[in-house]
Amino acid sequence: MSEQFRFSIFVGMGITQHIESLLYRYQCVVVPSFGAFLTQNKPAFLQKESNTFFPPSRELSFNAQLQSNDGLLVTHVSQAEKMPYEEALKFVEEVAEDWLKEIREKGHLRLEALGEFKLNSEGNIRFKPSDRNNYLTSSFGLGAVMANPIIREVLKEDISKLEEHVPFTITPERQNTPGLRPFYKYAAILLLSVSAGLSGYSWYLSQNKIVALAQSEAQKQVSARIQEATFFGSEPLELPSLVLEISLPEPEVLSHHIIAGAFRIKENANRKIAELQQLGFNAAYVGENSFGLHQVAYSSFAEAEEALEALKEVKRTYAEAWLLSEK
Repeated sequence: MSEQFRFSIFVGMGITQHIESLLYRYQCVVVPSFGAFLTQNKPAFLQKESNTFFPPSRELSFNAQLQSNDGLLVTHVSQAEKMPYEEALKFVEEVAEDWLKEIREKGHLRLEALGEFKLNSEGNIRFKPSDRNNYLTSSFGLGAVMANPIIREVLKEDISKLEEHVPFTITPERQNTPGLRPFYKYAAILLLSVSAGLSGYSWYLSQNKIVALAQSEAQKQVSARIQEATFFGSEPLELPSLVLEISLPEPEVLSHHIIAGAFRIKENANRKIAELQQLGFNAAYVGENSFGLHQVAYSSFAEAEEALEALKEVKRTYAEAWLLSEK
């Protein structure tokens, strides 16, 4: 194997890395005499079959019709490999020729960093992108997350609360005479209502008696104090202190956030918050995620339904926004 051919293979392996690094910054990278790799923004979505939530990303595709050299890839290879532009162009075209030759002879070509090329029965090249990379820099560090169903848990909590207030169960039994079943049902409800009413009335009467006795005793003590203060002493009358218990409503917990981005440096997150606040959003710092990235939210809500409605409005302008719900 000649030195030139070895170097051509080395550059071919390196070109895939150069293409990969350029796709993080540009939406189109053309390989002269081969084709163009294109990226398109794809919003976050939920895969119902696996119940998995995927973050926003850039979807990779390939167009074999775009083969004209735009200078982007060749200039990048020339600067990275420290070679003249003409020599870099020559080697890029040689690598493209080797790729096309392997596709024609073997019927397929696999580039680990980009994807797999296959030749169909009609002689056209089909490209299947690799799912190894997410070229959307704002989603750096975000991976697929299994969605936990919450509706079923809410129903269980509601049923538990009902069972606490209704500690009895009525089990329907089969009767020989179908016409008597509604009668027993209504009779049981009537007896339960009468029993509850009598119990409540008895409790009400007992409470009234206790309150009346307490008021009478308090009135006697106050009268005695007044008489003692008026006729037998000069000290001021001391009335009993009154203690009031005030319960303040608990503040709402904003646990549903419409995420605008995640940043490795917190200063960038603060800069994003100021930018969103100037646009009229109630932007706020959410905190660090499990990858150590600082998350920024367009706005936060206490109710999931309200957060979903707001997410629909935000995605009309900012398609990369997604919802984060904390337990």
